[in-house]
Amino acid sequence: MEVKTATPRWRFWAVLILLPAAFAVLLALGTWQVQRLAWKEGLLAAIEQRSHAEPVSIEEIETAHAAGEPIEYRTAYATGRYLNDSERHFFATFNGQTGYYVYTPMQIDDGRYLFVNRGFVPYDLKEPETRPESLLEGQQQVTGLARERLSERPSVMVPDNDEAANIFYWKDLDRMAATAGLPAEDLLPFFLDADATPVAGGLPRGGVTVIDLPNSHLQYAVTWYGLALALLGVSVFAWWKRKS
Repeated sequence: MEVKTATPRWRFWAVLILLPAAFAVLLALGTWQVQRLAWKEGLLAAIEQRSHAEPVSIEEIETAHAAGEPIEYRTAYATGRYLNDSERHFFATFNGQTGYYVYTPMQIDDGRYLFVNRGFVPYDLKEPETRPESLLEGQQQVTGLARERLSERPSVMVPDNDEAANIFYWKDLDRMAATAGLPAEDLLPFFLDADATPVAGGLPRGGVTVIDLPNSHLQYAVTWYGLALALLGVSVFAWWKRKS
């Protein structure tokens, strides 16, 4: 004759407490991802609107930045004179090709400096003397997307900038300016990524900005809610089996 052993009372109470707690946590995580989804969709919509709006002057971008308003990917234009002998080079790949983004300081009309990402040049055309046609002289106007500066290296996986070789692996605006001999007090605190408007000689190739913000919150929400539903199903089945 089979003898049923009673479940220890502590185990019963542990299950009674832990199962609802786990279910509540899974529901909370799913709800949090739904909220993040709404936030991300709003952010993407705002970026889409900013990046396709009519360009505003760089002075308007500066005013918005000082007021704490978002400027990332806002279309803007600037006029001034490129300091071609002060190019800084950011190691990058573009369309599967290795090379550099050319960050050139532009002295704008009031005498201050704006670093412009003029675009991509292949690896063997890093040095300005190898592409003299790209060294635009005199007053120039550039249109593109405003970009926020970085406050620190984005990851420990990113190498330190090689300032001696003028190769930057992350966009350290302060060091770009310092190594170019520009006074920090006269530096605009953001970048401008040039658009794809063709330039003399075809280099640098502008329009390199990639707007790619991942939005996986819906999948995460479905996963957490699915786990909550599975836990509920397993719990009901175990209860039903124990009763029977």
